[in-house]
Amino acid sequence: MSAAAPRRLVLLRHGRTAWNHARRVQGHVDVELDEVGHQEARAAAPEVARLRPSLLWSSDLLRARQTASYVAAATGLEPSYDERLREFHLGERQGLTHDEYAAADAEEFALFRLGHYDAAPGAEPTHEVGERMRASLGDLLASLAPGECGVAVTHGAAARVAVGAVLGWPAGQFRTLRGLGNCGWVEVVEHPAGGLALDAYNRVAAGQGA
Repeated sequence: MSAAAPRRLVLLRHGRTAWNHARRVQGHVDVELDEVGHQEARAAAPEVARLRPSLLWSSDLLRARQTASYVAAATGLEPSYDERLREFHLGERQGLTHDEYAAADAEEFALFRLGHYDAAPGAEPTHEVGERMRASLGDLLASLAPGECGVAVTHGAAARVAVGAVLGWPAGQFRTLRGLGNCGWVEVVEHPAGGLALDAYNRVAAGQGA
């Protein structure tokens, strides 16, 4: 493998949970995958394995750990858990359904739905999420040899922010991306001119809706 071969990062969102299905705000609440989520993770794992990853990192929250276990089984890799890959902490709105959130504060909920995740009282600031995600993914990238691929199992809102952070986009530009589906993944690859380039966004296993 050439020393100039680009390295690749894959950001995989966890599978569905009952809270996702109920449109309930999760944040740092430690919710497990539901039956559909296990099916999604089982389907995504061999697709991710085809990218021949050398390292597997994951958020330490249960839904991500469970998703990572399927990738581990498909790749033979041992996952490492990193709390920097966690979802946003969403403050006082964690546990509310979207309907309950809208009833509590319709204007704030509208901002939340537009990707202003830190609009919630007590929520983790977006720039801090971007910084911790960029630091974790930077460490993962630095651990790869030329031509290797690393997988990070993470969360929907955190992954959107991370894309903008690692690509050096202006603050808030991540909101131009659609939401990442459960077990959808992002691929970023080293660019010959330096830095990282977006190679794929919201890929899913065959037969799975985005």
